Amino acid sequence: MDDLLAGLGPDASRMWSDLIGRLTGPMTFRLILQPAMAAFYAARDGLKDARSGKPAYFWSIMSHPSEGTRLLREGWHAVLRVILLGAVMDIVYQVMVFRRVYPLQLAIVVLTLAFVPYLLVRGPANRIARWMHSHRTATTP
Repeated sequence: MDDLLAGLGPDASRMWSDLIGRLTGPMTFRLILQPAMAAFYAARDGLKDARSGKPAYFWSIMSHPSEGTRLLREGWHAVLRVILLGAVMDIVYQVMVFRRVYPLQLAIVVLTLAFVPYLLVRGPANRIARWMHSHRTATTP
């Protein structure tokens, strides 16, 4: 792995080392807080999707490319507060640890901790809610 990173140059090696270094040290609580908040918003939106009869979110993005941009924009807007809070927390972390801000690392961290969990949770929340609703109506006399 080190050989691969060395081939990408010193900046890439430092970047990956810095990203992995975030797993320990100051402000590690955000590694749990940000994905948890994104999952909360995703579950909320997945339940709304189920109530309105919309298909699973990520599946819709992949299977309907014409709607993909609109759906991604909708998801981005839904987790915007989590993304902004994540950006502020990572900027504080970078200033504390590195004494400067690396924008690419900021983007990677924020997208990984906030938007990716949203993409992964919204669809399953929709499907679980639909399954529970159909199971409830099937067992009701």
